Amino acid sequence: MLTAAGRRPWTFYALAAFFALYVAFLYGPMICIFILSFQGPQGALVFPMRGVSLHWFAELVTQTETGDILGAISRSIPLAIIVMAATVAVSVAGGLAFRDRFRGGAALFYAVIVSLVAPGYVLGIGIGLMFQLLGLPAHWYSSALGAQLTWTLPFGLLIMFAVFGRFNRSYEEAARDLGAGAGQILRLVVIPIVLPGIIAVALFGFTLSYDEFARTLQTSGSTNTLPLEIWSMTTNVTSPVIYALGTVTTAFSFIVIGAALSAIALIQRRRYGRALPVGRH
Repeated sequence: MLTAAGRRPWTFYALAAFFALYVAFLYGPMICIFILSFQGPQGALVFPMRGVSLHWFAELVTQTETGDILGAISRSIPLAIIVMAATVAVSVAGGLAFRDRFRGGAALFYAVIVSLVAPGYVLGIGIGLMFQLLGLPAHWYSSALGAQLTWTLPFGLLIMFAVFGRFNRSYEEAARDLGAGAGQILRLVVIPIVLPGIIAVALFGFTLSYDEFARTLQTSGSTNTLPLEIWSMTTNVTSPVIYALGTVTTAFSFIVIGAALSAIALIQRRRYGRALPVGRH
């Protein structure tokens, strides 16, 4: 994007400056939290920093004034793993089923997608009331699990619909001509091809569950997940320990996202690396 004189127009620099300001506005508070979490024992919630140490990270596990952080983590991570596994299983099955038209398919699709439009608090209250009417206790592994699936399943299905929309079914026909059964076709042909999409669904399921607040607030019972514990901390914690918790959870999120993206990149590299010698002949 150059002018006749070989220079960039002023609009280019204006847009670049606007984008830089947007990035600073987006990540500036996060960077401040990261910095303030490394304060000394006398640190406060604002600048200037009072020393540098790992004191507030150690405070996370002492539970003296931070609440049940370890307990919340021990509930949030298993819940996120269960939600991830259920989202992947149902999304892959739904993607395979919706490749062909069947009676009631449109109604079933809209019934799943409508949960994206409904407010999370309303769904959470409805599920909590349903468990109460049925006389069932609300727990993170039952009512909260169902509430979070109303949030993760639509995203997983939409991703798998896009993946199978680009899937070439001639690969299945070729495997069938070679004598492969339905199970072999699914395990040896379909799953390896759509594996990057499955990893993306797993990433969505895990991160959305790990960070979900609205749908979990009324369905987790007497125990808190990590987002609920952080929310409760904001009402009684007035030390940088909450910043340390934010730093730890953000780092964990980046690790999970990096692992998923690395797995997708490795799969693509191995796939194209195997296909390259064939194209040279």
